[in-house]
Amino acid sequence: MTGLHWGILATGGIAHAFTSDLRTAGLDVAAVGSRSIDSARAFAAQYGIPHAHGSYEELVADPEVDIVYIATPHPAHVENALLALDHGKHVLVEKPFTLNEAEAGRIRDRAAEKGLLAMEAMWTRYLPHMVRIREILAAGTLGEVRVVSADHTQKISTDPQHRLNALELGGGALLDLGIYPVSFAVDVLGLPERITAFARISDAGSDAEVATVFVHPGGAISTTVSSSRGAGANVAQIVGTEARIEIDRVWYTPTTFRVVGPDGTVIEEFDGGVDGRGMQFQALAAERLVAEGATSSDVQPIDETVAIMGVLDEVRRQIGVVYPGGR
Repeated sequence: MTGLHWGILATGGIAHAFTSDLRTAGLDVAAVGSRSIDSARAFAAQYGIPHAHGSYEELVADPEVDIVYIATPHPAHVENALLALDHGKHVLVEKPFTLNEAEAGRIRDRAAEKGLLAMEAMWTRYLPHMVRIREILAAGTLGEVRVVSADHTQKISTDPQHRLNALELGGGALLDLGIYPVSFAVDVLGLPERITAFARISDAGSDAEVATVFVHPGGAISTTVSSSRGAGANVAQIVGTEARIEIDRVWYTPTTFRVVGPDGTVIEEFDGGVDGRGMQFQALAAERLVAEGATSSDVQPIDETVAIMGVLDEVRRQIGVVYPGGR
């Protein structure tokens, strides 16, 4: 490891989960920044962080900070990430990386200009069970992969002011929940060549349910369903001509899976249990990448992150969701 000093930008729920896992992994957290100094001080006290800052500008200017975890709501990601990059800090940006492809491209280009790492915090890709799944796919165990399916369905508040419903905060099932199965489909099958999407729009104007059908290179098909109105099984599968992988609930968190032959024979079983929530694996990957002098992840290259935002742009175009300011 590089011994990087982490800075946490914002103090919401996801920042707590990530910082807890950093501590689980024994990584160094040097500072936290919030728009409220009281919030920053409370957060710092909870996790034993030596420096608390009452603004994001103070956080990214802290000479003790090497890499910044961006944990603000999606609409602020581009501004916050560019601020950190301009102060010479690497960035790990919570998913979705931005609101749209253009904003993602700005972060990618600025990081390249500065020679810094910019990486999406798609923590699922770095979990042990996903690492093993990619090994199985690379070995050809499944034969030709033809179908990928995954859902991310949760029962969340219907309050129009709730972050996941408010358009001004990038609300809707797609960016908060759908990003997981869409990114998973791209991980397995590559970027889609054809995109079809359907949705139910809430009274607040955000997408409450979204379904996608993608056609990928070679004709393979993926399907995803995301909902903020009801909790489903949250499982996934990868179907090939010689075998399939069944990923148990909750598939995008540390979990178990099986490789199953066409006759139902279990070829392999994998238990992906880990300490903590599992968000530390993306941080460990980021530290390795910085040590190697990389400016892009080898698990999810920054160009792929930008392209996935383009896929989500097209899904939003088809379902008619536009964020304030035409974003």
